[in-house]
Amino acid sequence: MKASSEQRPSHGGEPSFQVPLRPAGQLRPYWFIHLLMVVCATLVSTSFTVGAAIAAGLDPAALTLVRFLLASLILWPYVGSRTGLLASWSIIWRCGIISASLVVFFWCMFLSLRYTSALNTSVIFTLVPSISGIYAVLLVKERLKKEQLLALGLGMIGAVWVIFRGDFGQFTAMAWNKGDLIFLAGCLAMGLYTPLIKLFYRGEPMVVITFWILVTGSVWLLLISGYRLFTLDWRAVSLTVWLGIAYLALFTTVITFFLTQYAVPYIGPTKVMAYSYLYPGLVLLIDLVLGHGWPSGSVIPGILMVLAAMPVIQRSANTT
Repeated sequence: MKASSEQRPSHGGEPSFQVPLRPAGQLRPYWFIHLLMVVCATLVSTSFTVGAAIAAGLDPAALTLVRFLLASLILWPYVGSRTGLLASWSIIWRCGIISASLVVFFWCMFLSLRYTSALNTSVIFTLVPSISGIYAVLLVKERLKKEQLLALGLGMIGAVWVIFRGDFGQFTAMAWNKGDLIFLAGCLAMGLYTPLIKLFYRGEPMVVITFWILVTGSVWLLLISGYRLFTLDWRAVSLTVWLGIAYLALFTTVITFFLTQYAVPYIGPTKVMAYSYLYPGLVLLIDLVLGHGWPSGSVIPGILMVLAAMPVIQRSANTT
């Protein structure tokens, strides 16, 4: 049976694509695919820690711009040789709208990490599937299954628990940490990403869409940064910041893209998306390895609730 090279999803908040299925002779065992997704989730989780380490070293818009440009340059020869750039006004304006959500998200991410922790941002990020699901219902009329609603609810409650440290008084007073509030605004923008892809997708290879999202995102960032790019003291930017940006561009942007594309045909977009609920636990482990210690015991129940959302999503995918 011949698989189509692209496929629209059946549920809101999921990636709106699939790549071609592998020939039977190249099929991998499912444990190997899930292992790859653990690697992918770990790489994404490191972006919160790396971002926190370099956030103060460069203007957030300039930092995101360099990341997007590096990722675009890395992808350019691959896209050109495999599919061609498929440049047209149609793909540019569609990707330009989609990339605006990413630009706002990453700008908010690097700015927020000056005021809050990598763990907090990783937990707040688990709100994105819930936010995306709401947008999908409004924009593309998607319907969510009961199991998905349960998982999204668990993730949302867990995230709120961590934000307010399990203190109901802080919750009722809406005592937000400044960085948490900035990152939440970024997540509200990021939630538009997958619904917009579904809304504007016209059948192009996803690697081409990704390339033009990065390119048009770079244009948005150039417009945002403007004259400030010429006033920055680029020579004062430390080697650590440059290495951090290079790491984010290669490992947490390009490599995670290809790992995701490889896994989707095997286990489906729902199970791939579910791995985002591992981020808080992985960030916690990364912080422990780096000697940052345990977080306050009051946030642990929230992290456990977020982690519990993952098997619920995986189970709902099995019943599709």
